[in-house]
Amino acid sequence: MAADLTAFGDWLAVPSVICLWAALVLRAPGALRSPQQRGLWLAVAAAAAAMTLNLPDVVAYAMDRGAAYAHTIGLARNLVGVFSAGAVLYFVAAATRGRRLRLAACAATVLWLAALVGLDASAPGHGTHTMPPTGEPVPSLAYWLALIGAHIVANTLCVALCWRYSRRTRSRGLAVGLRLFGLGTALAGLFWLAYLAKALFGSTWAMPALPLLMNVHALLRAAAIVVPTLFTLRRTLDDSATAWRLWPLWRDLVEAVPHVALNKPRSGRVVEFLWPPVPRNLLVYRKVIETRDAILILGEYVRPGALEHARGHVAGHGIPEQRRTAAALARVLRDARRAKLDGLPGHSGETAALELPAAIQSPGEGGDLADEARFLVDVAEAYTAQAAPEEAKTK
Repeated sequence: MAADLTAFGDWLAVPSVICLWAALVLRAPGALRSPQQRGLWLAVAAAAAAMTLNLPDVVAYAMDRGAAYAHTIGLARNLVGVFSAGAVLYFVAAATRGRRLRLAACAATVLWLAALVGLDASAPGHGTHTMPPTGEPVPSLAYWLALIGAHIVANTLCVALCWRYSRRTRSRGLAVGLRLFGLGTALAGLFWLAYLAKALFGSTWAMPALPLLMNVHALLRAAAIVVPTLFTLRRTLDDSATAWRLWPLWRDLVEAVPHVALNKPRSGRVVEFLWPPVPRNLLVYRKVIETRDAILILGEYVRPGALEHARGHVAGHGIPEQRRTAAALARVLRDARRAKLDGLPGHSGETAALELPAAIQSPGEGGDLADEARFLVDVAEAYTAQAAPEEAKTK
């Protein structure tokens, strides 16, 4: 059983490292531009480098090259690992916005690295760094206690921070990312606690599970740093779908009152979708604002009592109650647009007959962009459905 657990952990080493590097490459453009994310990205990158140097094939290759080469790889792996722990400490300090704590994290990292180099140099001649099942740790117990201490301190602080901020944030994506990162860090902490038990008490019962702990930790950290990208992608897809569904209504209304549009409409919906006239993250915002502005202007062309009449009409057609207001507004807008294009006079000021539904009132009057978008999608669907019978009559 123990041998199978170790074998599975070793098999997972390469996939976990590949996932970690892939996540780092995917997140690099955004993370390196953000001071808040840069330290965390650097910590994960250093951990990925240390894990790469700890791959079974890399270790076997180093051992085949001789004791000196194996020693160099082992020392480099541990120094990079401590640098990763230091970067995690810096991430903790940056999250708490403490300048002194950031300086302390940097100083502690430098001192820890120097201590490891000094302890390695002062030890008797040795090859790769290891803690064998029996016998003394190589190069020394003091070296391993310094190495283990750096990781345990950094991991403990990181887990506490991730748990604390994941409960406070209102962002679901950030909360998920922090919890995944904290869980991965906790597994890394268990890994080093097992090494501490081995170093101090000779306990080896947990050793078969250590490769699995470390490699699952890598997968969780990879997932954690990719979460913002996944949530951004989901938001982009949702916004694109909303803009696609709003387009027929928006196009017809902008055709009647073109001055409300920041940009001239593209030649078709597909072109608008593939080549938006504004940044994609603003596409829904512009569509909602411009559609609402057009509705306000076309309200001057609504006949008195038209909205109430439209509500009564849609109520008799089996339309669900929650969509009746949207369907009634769609019918009124179609008539108002036609009146505007035909050059009929409108009614301004207090004589205007259209009062905006609560869902598309401006934010200052209690509205919300997401609520507006959902309501206007319902209006657009009703508007398109009502157009089909009219087009059939004209043929």
